Amino acid sequence: MPGLYYEELDVGAVIEHAARRTITEMDNVLFSALTHNPQPLHLDEEYAKETMWGTRIVNSLFTLGLVVGLSVQETTLGTTVANLGFGEVAFPAPVRHGDTIHVETEVISKRESRSRPGTGIVELEHRGFNQAGELVCRCRRQALMLRRP
Repeated sequence: MPGLYYEELDVGAVIEHAARRTITEMDNVLFSALTHNPQPLHLDEEYAKETMWGTRIVNSLFTLGLVVGLSVQETTLGTTVANLGFGEVAFPAPVRHGDTIHVETEVISKRESRSRPGTGIVELEHRGFNQAGELVCRCRRQALMLRRP
């Protein structure tokens, strides 16, 4: 399914994304290593046992990337020109190895681009939930979207 054009993104619409993803220990360790993040909360189980979480938790930037990625198929696949930025980003609850994440996206606002004909700027709010329905990530993203040809 291709992404949606600017005209198809109606303010107030909420899109429930079909794809889900279970996060593995490998995802967390590899992402942390690839991004040179040595935080022991992500990598050292003995250290993490002594924290308020009692175990390692998933790198929040991996969680953010996954939440946005799970939204692409039904929103911006092939119809986005560029990400313009991220506004509010929050992680209300930790993600743990074995959690399965699902995402919904709400169209917050939109306007035609004044400098790039054939495009519009859309603000999306992506919300990621674990298998228990607990909100684990929320972010606002501004995207430059193609208008229908």
